[in-house]
Amino acid sequence: MKLYLDYNASTPLDSRVLDAMTACLSGMAGNPSSTHQFGRAARAKLDTAREQVAALVGAHASQVIFTSGGTEANNLALHAVTWRRQPGRLAISSIEHPSVLEPARALAAQGWQLDLIGIDDQCRVTSEALMEKLYQDTRLVSVMTANNETGVIQDIAGLAEKARSVGAVFHNDAIQAAGKMALDFESSAVQLMTLSAHKIYGPKGVGALIVDKTLELAPLMVGGGQERGFRAGTENVAGIVGFGVAAELAKTQLAERAAYTRRWRERLETWLARYPEISVFAKHAERLPNTVQLAIAGIDGETLLMQLDRAGIAVSSGSACSSGKTEPSHVLMAMGVDAELARGAIRISLGRDTTESDIEVLLTALGQQVKWMQKASQAAGW
Repeated sequence: MKLYLDYNASTPLDSRVLDAMTACLSGMAGNPSSTHQFGRAARAKLDTAREQVAALVGAHASQVIFTSGGTEANNLALHAVTWRRQPGRLAISSIEHPSVLEPARALAAQGWQLDLIGIDDQCRVTSEALMEKLYQDTRLVSVMTANNETGVIQDIAGLAEKARSVGAVFHNDAIQAAGKMALDFESSAVQLMTLSAHKIYGPKGVGALIVDKTLELAPLMVGGGQERGFRAGTENVAGIVGFGVAAELAKTQLAERAAYTRRWRERLETWLARYPEISVFAKHAERLPNTVQLAIAGIDGETLLMQLDRAGIAVSSGSACSSGKTEPSHVLMAMGVDAELARGAIRISLGRDTTESDIEVLLTALGQQVKWMQKASQAAGW
């Protein structure tokens, strides 16, 4: 049996998305920058997709810049604000994805001052914590909508207002939140927002940066006038079309998907609450409806992950972009979780294809691990 419960890492491609992409790949020869009818046909496909992606997050189509994925979009956001500007300060939440933290550290090596914003024990960035890191020379603030490990949702509108009060640009990584909760770029005071197609049942290798029109930004890639001059290179028409279809489906099915995954998350967490050996992280905070991060005391996270994998169950030990690392999660460490317990963390993320039988199979497998740990503890006289 093969059971996929790692939807925060990536989602399966929707068949309707695949159909739209296949039609482009097999019948769309034109370059969207060409002015002949073949090029105009490709451009029309891009325009439609741009409108679909914008609609998902309450933006205007002209604000959408397509990229090769969320990592490029995050890098573009930080680069666009800081390039050729006098170094100042960057306020970055301590729980950001590596595609935000690593570019920020690279900028710190170039003379920028990096200020990491602390969080509380429920993985929340408070207004007070942000204000402690805001200075008159703070140029950029970056806080994600929902954490990819714990699923905790931040008060983005409130934090953005604080950042803009000192003239800082506010960047929001909404990659994990899109398609799982309502987003509204225009009303949130956010100036830069990043998205990724493969988190919403779209193709891998396609993302977007949503940009406030009032910002003056620098491109990350030059060599052409594509994407309003912000991102040179011929657009991936088929991938972008797939992104657009996935975004439209995510918008129309948002409430249904959220209610469906929340149902199974609550079933899972009701069972987990029976065992004092199991810790569910950030369980008192508002979280994405599909995400549970947990640890079983005494069991290493990688060991637990492998045991579940042997049982045919795919979960994660954290961010897929940090796999292979032995250090405890930087998110859990920022929350003040004990390092040994943090090393035991796994993330279970549910999706639209998760079923009741899937949850029962998972619970049986987790129950076996708890029993094994209880027997080991008894044998050792703990």
